[in-house]
Amino acid sequence: YIVRKIPPMEVLDEEGLAVIEANADIILDEIGIEFRDDAEVLELWRGAGADVQGERVHLPKGLARSLLATAPSQFTQHARNPERSVEIGGDNTVFAPVYGPPFVHDLDQGRRYGTIEDFRNFVKLTYQSPHLHHSGGTVCEPVDLPVNKRHLDMVYSHVKYSDKPFMGSVTHPKRAEDSLRMAEIVFGREFVDSHCVLVNLINANSPMVFDATMLGALKAYARGNQACLLSPFILAGAMSPVTAAGTLAQLLAEAMAGMALIQLLRPGAPMIFGAFVSSISMQSGAPTFGTPESSLLLAGAAQLARRLKLPFRSGGSLCAAKVPDAQAAQESANTLMTTLLAGTNFVLHGAGWLEGGLCSSYEKFVIDQDQLGMMAVLAKGIDLSLDGQAMDALREVGPGGHFLGCAHTQAHFATAFYRSSTADNNPVEQWQADGGLDTAQRANGLWKEMLAGYEPPPLDPAIDEALGAFIAEKKAAEPDSAY
Repeated sequence: YIVRKIPPMEVLDEEGLAVIEANADIILDEIGIEFRDDAEVLELWRGAGADVQGERVHLPKGLARSLLATAPSQFTQHARNPERSVEIGGDNTVFAPVYGPPFVHDLDQGRRYGTIEDFRNFVKLTYQSPHLHHSGGTVCEPVDLPVNKRHLDMVYSHVKYSDKPFMGSVTHPKRAEDSLRMAEIVFGREFVDSHCVLVNLINANSPMVFDATMLGALKAYARGNQACLLSPFILAGAMSPVTAAGTLAQLLAEAMAGMALIQLLRPGAPMIFGAFVSSISMQSGAPTFGTPESSLLLAGAAQLARRLKLPFRSGGSLCAAKVPDAQAAQESANTLMTTLLAGTNFVLHGAGWLEGGLCSSYEKFVIDQDQLGMMAVLAKGIDLSLDGQAMDALREVGPGGHFLGCAHTQAHFATAFYRSSTADNNPVEQWQADGGLDTAQRANGLWKEMLAGYEPPPLDPAIDEALGAFIAEKKAAEPDSAY
């Protein structure tokens, strides 16, 4: 993972942050948050001092913030390979791949539904990338498997084909429980109860609703001491007001309510303040990415998370482009730069996102992970050590000389600057001789090379056998289902 050496950008001063938080308190108290189809959750809120009217919960000022006091500001997510474990929070940034698309895309076959083979391929590509620190979760939806059973194959793929940390299933409470049981097979039951080994995406159903599916998964993971990434999913103008201040107040209210519930269930459980927030085209209603408004929302949400002393998730390589073209590059670069500069701790959708999140792209995955490598260099800041100051080089070369042959340059020539794996910086004659390929075409060859050279990490045969037996038992216990 990256340890940032540069200060985070700030778009709100202390007065502005106080205004947003005061408005969030008004939303929680006067308007309330709905927790649907879960009597247990409503009873928990009553016991905590909230005013529960039907399924709508009104939190008096200060209640949510007081409950959040037990949450850790930083935690370790353990990988089955301890050298791959990541620190989430503080000055750290963890990059994870795309999450959730039902479709995949590559230059050879075009757009199509994802399969378990595609899923495994993206896990393998993520494992091989030095710039992705986390295996992610639903890197694409394997629609060739039954809905009620595919989570077993997805979690197993993360364990089998990678040794980086990974995410569990949230599409049904039982699937969350299955993810926990599989994690216990890998890590041991006692270890899982006292250590975070799973991060799990829990979305608010904005505006101001938590549905039964998300609440069921939240309860399973919170009680299991696993990290919930509590993330309102907001497209401003449709799911929140069109203004940044109004959207941030709603986002903060939703996030605080969900995270406070986690602490009610298990005080001290790890969690991440999440924000998936962008805007829409007011002409078509389609989501837009890489806009100045979304950058302001991202940076403002990061400040609100730091104000609460909680890890923050947002951003990634987001775009609305349909193919890995100039629009994809522009929108993704705009989002990714803000993601890093805002001080984001956990970055979902770091590589492979296409078509507003409907598509996982092989070529864009390779292009994006190259950009993540650039962000790692930027995060290091400026080296002010004696070697970084390079005074010896300046004295050696003097006026009118050049630095190509001096001792300092020779000592650093191999590592002085980031070397892109996808860009072509050769003269046009060399580029033409090499086939005149554009970036997407070069990326097409790169992901194929990566998959051809893939070698799996070692996995204890006893653990592999136990996982296989668990999966077989679960699949045999119920018929296939499309929901």
